[in-house]
Amino acid sequence: MPGANRAGEYSKAVLHFFGIFCPPFDKWSLMKIKELSPEEVRTMTLEEKDRWWLENVYRGDMPQLNVRSALTGMILGGVLSLTNLYVGIKTGWTLGVGITSVILSFAAFKLISKLNLGKEMSILENNAMQSVATSAGYMTMPLVSAFPAYMLLTGQVIPMERVMIWMILLSILGVLYAFPLKKRFINDEQLPFPEGYAAGVVLQNLHHDEGGGDGILKAKILGAGAGLSALMETIRNHSVMASLKLKFLAIPEYWDEILYRFFTPSILGTSLKDLTVRMDTSIVMMGTGGIMGVRIGASMVTGAILNYCVLAPYLIREGIIKEANFKSITMWGLWFGAMMMTTSSLFAFFSKPAVILEAFRKLSSSGPKKKDHLAEIELPLWVSLAGVPVVGGLMVYLGHAWFDFGIFEGIIAIPLTFIFTLIAVTSTGLTSITPGGALGKLTQLTYSVISPGKATTNLMAAGINSEVSLNASNLLADIKPGYMLGAKPRQQALGHVIGIFAGSIVAVPVYYAIFHGDISMFTSEQLPMPSATVYRAVAEALTQGLGVLHPSARIAAIVGAVLGVVLEWLNLRTKGKFPISAMGLGLAFVLHFSDSIAMGIGSFLVWLAARKMKEGTRNHKIFVENSETLCAGIIAGGSIIGIILILLETVVFAK
Repeated sequence: MPGANRAGEYSKAVLHFFGIFCPPFDKWSLMKIKELSPEEVRTMTLEEKDRWWLENVYRGDMPQLNVRSALTGMILGGVLSLTNLYVGIKTGWTLGVGITSVILSFAAFKLISKLNLGKEMSILENNAMQSVATSAGYMTMPLVSAFPAYMLLTGQVIPMERVMIWMILLSILGVLYAFPLKKRFINDEQLPFPEGYAAGVVLQNLHHDEGGGDGILKAKILGAGAGLSALMETIRNHSVMASLKLKFLAIPEYWDEILYRFFTPSILGTSLKDLTVRMDTSIVMMGTGGIMGVRIGASMVTGAILNYCVLAPYLIREGIIKEANFKSITMWGLWFGAMMMTTSSLFAFFSKPAVILEAFRKLSSSGPKKKDHLAEIELPLWVSLAGVPVVGGLMVYLGHAWFDFGIFEGIIAIPLTFIFTLIAVTSTGLTSITPGGALGKLTQLTYSVISPGKATTNLMAAGINSEVSLNASNLLADIKPGYMLGAKPRQQALGHVIGIFAGSIVAVPVYYAIFHGDISMFTSEQLPMPSATVYRAVAEALTQGLGVLHPSARIAAIVGAVLGVVLEWLNLRTKGKFPISAMGLGLAFVLHFSDSIAMGIGSFLVWLAARKMKEGTRNHKIFVENSETLCAGIIAGGSIIGIILILLETVVFAK
């Protein structure tokens, strides 16, 4: 087949084009990560730290952000942004994609090298690639929180181009806020940024392994998890299986459908099926649970049983919940769950005032100005000083024109967001947890005073705060492995901006194709969007007052608020050993029963494997040492296929 030969030659030429930028592994790839001791971090001046880094860690002109690393990051980030979109639609969370992208790109270019079609990526190319991919993957949060909440409140679909432009501006503002803080948080204070540190260690281990055995094993585990999850999503979709004439191989969407063929169990007169007490055949949420840990997973199972098997049947019998379905049950339960999540996160946040004080302390100067040894490779400060007023001013104008956001409220939002970003970055640097939920609620509380009665303003202000602080924190977490490995921070900043455009170009059109202008799909069985539900509920409560709720819902909100504080206090007193997580318990009240149970099962299986499998065995290496890789594969494979299947059902099969 001549055509196939030409295609093969063309592919080889393209791969050679991208491969010429990367030299073979050199001495840097075989070196251990060099770090200052805690004592040196405490006693050395910033000038001394910068000079030490330049002499001992910096890798000079080793290739990093170039054509192939940028394109690879854009492709992987664009695809992986769909995993966050899917998980965000289902749970209201976003998950890191950096380590997943690192393993995928390493394995891909290892294969390219073995086929003599190009050269392997250098360690800094892979690092630059993950900056692009992570930026693209993380920017989906507004699509499952503030934007659907806004559309539900107003009853109007926001034009797609406005959403895309707004998200790009938010993300760029996060980059502009992050870099003035980089010197303090990373160079001087050298905060750990645990997730970024882990990415740095993974990069070093992959590229330190000359044979690539560990990297290839991780890629195989990732691929196996993705393949299994994608297969499960496909065979449980009866429309697709029927179109393939393979319906005889299809499995039920819920395992309990087999049970319901024989009898329908009930609680207080309401069937379990109507209560949505079901067991999903998808394993995506099990993968999510495997990453979150058994404490949160067990708390979610407890919350799901309490909500769907105890409270909901009673409230339906009493006529307080009018219909037995997910939406009706959730519209009552979210007040308990949302208030618990809000008060617990705020209590945890303010119970550590040192974090807040530390954030503001980092703004102060430390003595006379010294020589900046890194001026040629850092992002110049003038970029942020000039960029923030320009981007911020454009956001104020567009917010007023598009979202009825007052000029005064918009002007206040820009510096207020920077203050909250300081706090978020400090928290991320110390714990790898960005308190976006708590800061979003704090923003909503602030705007309930600044603009009382304006629910849409309340929502959009929270959306600005959440996305900007998330992007700034993620950028600094991305720069951490680059600092560890000797990369150029200026190139990582550029990579982060490139990723912003890649994520928006992929995720936003897919998002609009999923709901195709039908706002009623939001908070439905198919698109539950719990984060949007919470955003909207809090905005309505702060603008209309809790008096509009049924008395039982008001009591539930108060009980949830108090219980959130109590549980978080117990967690702090026991130094994280208290078995119930307020966040997990509250989240179960706004999720499907099946999702909470699946996440609980996933967390339990990972916990059980760690306890039962012997160290040194192959099973331990796969299911314990690489549990996060396996779970990431399950999430990625099922999510991407899940998005494709939703598109087929809502666009193709709907016609």
